[in-house]
Amino acid sequence: MGVVIVTCMDARIESGRIFGLQEGEVHVIRKASGTVTEDVLRSLAISQVVLGTREIVVMKHRDCGLEGVGEEELRGTIAAATGADPGFAVGTFRDADAAVREACQALLESQLISYKESIRGFIYDVSDGTVREVSP
Repeated sequence: MGVVIVTCMDARIESGRIFGLQEGEVHVIRKASGTVTEDVLRSLAISQVVLGTREIVVMKHRDCGLEGVGEEELRGTIAAATGADPGFAVGTFRDADAAVREACQALLESQLISYKESIRGFIYDVSDGTVREVSP
């Protein structure tokens, strides 16, 4: 197993299948909008150092519930629904390509990522099943 995919929690995304990988051939880290958070970095560090992965794929998708929503707007919605301010960034984004580039850059800059030679970003289109690589 050499690949770890960071992607959204959206149930329409079958990450391994999208890249032609079988169950057991890939680690998948799912977060709302596929945002690189401190917890994602923790999981990636463990995946690389303990479990031997060397390639990181960041994949956002079209028709994401957090695309085009304002960060403060969503934090306000969560606070109104729960009675508590989330106290963290919820990971909204306006431009999927830019968000993928930012996530890849965050990985490249993190001291917790040991193997940086293969960090790639992609956009998955849930409507037609296509995936395209985002240029750095």
